[in-house]
Amino acid sequence: MDGPDVDLVVAGAGGGLVAALRAAEMGASVLVVDADADFRRGNNTSMCTAMIPAAGTRWQRVANVDDSPDRFLGDIARKTKGTADLRLARALADVSAPMVTWLADSLGLDLHLVTDFRYPGHSADRCHTIAGRHGSQLLGHLVDRTRRHPGIELIAPMSLQNVSTEYGRVTGVEIASPDGAGEHVTAGAVLLATNGFGADAGLVRQWIPEIADCHYHGGQYSRGDALRIGRALGADTAFLDAYQGHAALSSRCKTLVGWATVLHGGIIVNKEGQRFAPETTGYSEFAALLAAQPESAGWIIIDEHIADLCSTFDDFRAVTENGALVEAASAHELAERLHLPADVLEDEISASHRAAAGLEPDRQGRIDDRHALTPNYIGIGITPALFHTQGGLVVDGSARVLDERDHAPIEGLYASGGAATGISGKGAGGYLAGNGLITALGLAFLAAEDVGQQKTWAAGSASGSRAIS
Repeated sequence: MDGPDVDLVVAGAGGGLVAALRAAEMGASVLVVDADADFRRGNNTSMCTAMIPAAGTRWQRVANVDDSPDRFLGDIARKTKGTADLRLARALADVSAPMVTWLADSLGLDLHLVTDFRYPGHSADRCHTIAGRHGSQLLGHLVDRTRRHPGIELIAPMSLQNVSTEYGRVTGVEIASPDGAGEHVTAGAVLLATNGFGADAGLVRQWIPEIADCHYHGGQYSRGDALRIGRALGADTAFLDAYQGHAALSSRCKTLVGWATVLHGGIIVNKEGQRFAPETTGYSEFAALLAAQPESAGWIIIDEHIADLCSTFDDFRAVTENGALVEAASAHELAERLHLPADVLEDEISASHRAAAGLEPDRQGRIDDRHALTPNYIGIGITPALFHTQGGLVVDGSARVLDERDHAPIEGLYASGGAATGISGKGAGGYLAGNGLITALGLAFLAAEDVGQQKTWAAGSASGSRAIS
């Protein structure tokens, strides 16, 4: 009996490449398709800060960081106020250390542990990243490894149209090029790694109205394809109101300023020069708070010391080079240059300095050990944004998509990243830094592991990638 054309089809060349590489490493033939010809620059993996949270790693041991999957799970539960899918969170917390070890040892990714600041909600230093701290470098590495692997074929632009099944099991896919030319490819398994629905304004307004009028800063092909395909196969969905927002996108150049500016001691003011919330709330939920301010406008106020610390981020350097940083020798001069009320901004900066120095309580209830701002001061205009949605197809701890009727796996169908339910609970407040990347990479890794265990490429199946016409 002839085997399938390919053992695994991965739809989406972002975090899904982890599944392609891991499955191919175990002997599978893999076809990767992506609808975006410019996916190396245009998908959410390429736009992220490449922060991969992992607990109990060798990098943490070297740095004497006490962490474990249990502690990671506890942080997720606290940040989401218990609303997250803790079954899925447990699977991702448990696989996080083995996955980053594999990324380093099998794929040659040069990772390091971030210890110069800690994102809100993480009780330990557990974010692992790369030089430049930018997703384009991470994705570029994955793409290069994918292109060189003889068992993987990557085609872009090529979109996944439908997944076919027989007797409840995946049998193949329909793929199509931009000119409409389509082809049926038989397959043993399919991973939906097409991200969420952030680029579909109608779906965003339906499920996440509080962020619908804000700038969308994500992949333009994140249009809910996984929801459409999964629902047609009877898949269940959940947490469709969950999302990652961000309050630190440059209003000038629509590039990420980065929340490290705040965590190192920066403050955020509105167009009236006033602070309006504790900045350590978290960048995701802060987006909606900023959106509620007059004209949804804000400014991050930092100093030269903080700017130097943030220069480790490629994005921050890009914002700087774009001329988005406004510098002044005094708070009064900065207010004039930003067209903000000078007396108000001077008072806020002075009060922030006193609070950071431990001389008085912080006006917004901010409690953290932070640097006290000193001249020269720097202002950066920011706008709230939607980065990506965090709800989708319900999956189990092996990334298998579950059907709506009895929550049984749809055999051979997997989902990862924004195509799947995440671990951020509801709304924006449960987003813990790295939740997007751990679900993108971690679920892809788990899917590949399960495909390998299922032995979907039985003797006689394809031994290498077929040529797709």
